[in-house]
Order: sequence, then C-alpha cells, then structure tokens
Amino acid sequence: MPRSVPLRRTLAALLLSCALVAGATACGGSDDTSGGNAASASAAASPAVSASAQKQRLAKTRFVANAGLAAGATYQWIIKPYRAGTFKKGAEGRRLALVKAGLAGGFAYNRLKAAAENAKGDPLLSKAVAPLTAGIESLKGLGTKLRKGEAGEGDVGAFESVIDSIKNAGRDAGAEVKDKVPSTSQLTG
Repeated sequence: MPRSVPLRRTLAALLLSCALVAGATACGGSDDTSGGNAASASAAASPAVSASAQKQRLAKTRFVANAGLAAGATYQWIIKPYRAGTFKKGAEGRRLALVKAGLAGGFAYNRLKAAAENAKGDPLLSKAVAPLTAGIESLKGLGTKLRKGEAGEGDVGAFESVIDSIKNAGRDAGAEVKDKVPSTSQLTG
C-alpha cells in the first residue's frame, strides 16, 4: 500500500525547487557578446535610480529614529534624574541612577553619531546637521563622567543643548524628531 506524502512536504518541495530555478535564472549571465541590448541596459539603470531615492528617504527615517532614541535616553535617564536631584550625594537610588545615566550617555552619543551619518544621505539634512558634529564629539566622554558621578550642571546642559540642536535641525529639514525612550536592554546592548 503506497504511503501518501503530506501536503506540506509537497508544497515545501515545490516552493524550494521554484526558488532554486528562479535564483538560477536571476544569476545567469547573458550570452549576448555585443554588450547587451538597450532594454536590459535601461532595466539595469532604473534600479540604481530608485535605490538612490530609497537611500535618501531611508536616511531621513533613520535620522529621525536615531535622534529620537538619543533624545529619549537623554531626557529619561540624564536630564530628568538630574533635575530631580537624584545625582546628589546621599540621594536615594543615586548609584543606580548614575549607572543608568552613564549607559544612557554612551548610548545617546552612539545614536547621535549614527544620526549624523544618516543625515549625510539627505541633502537638506546634511546641511542642517553638519555644523552640529563638533557638539556631538564634545559629548564623547560624558557617559563616563556621568557613570562616575563627576558630571555637573554644565555637562547635563551640554547633552540637553546638543539634543535640542539636533531636534531643531531635523525640524528645519522636514524631519520632526520625537523623543523615544529606549528600553534598558537597548542601553546595555
């Protein structure tokens, strides 16, 4: 008595074979020695144009995402606890707040650097963000200062100032940045 093959296995085998055939034809070369015809040349050129437009659109989206994460981390774990007095000696939860602030500072610096890189993909954003790269670089060691409890009003103000500048530059370029608080696992990851 012949055993029937389950429908799922048959479909999986069919899909796999179709994928292999499609992949082989997509990877196959042209036998045309004259360099290809005009139709294939225009087909090859059109994805490059759309890829460039896609890259610019994604650059703005990535800028907004990265800048929003940096702004959210800075506000949630640096500015808010500082204003509440959590960083002062003897304050309850000071040690944990300082560790979180240090992690948030490093995270915010990393996301701001990524946002500045993303801005280079969009002409309008690149003009708006280019003057802010020096301000971003000035934040490099502040995460460590925050973690050690050595940060003062000026250091916290520097973070707030750079974040506000990035938000304003994004708004002027048509890329509104909203605070997005990252999870603690994102800070440590």
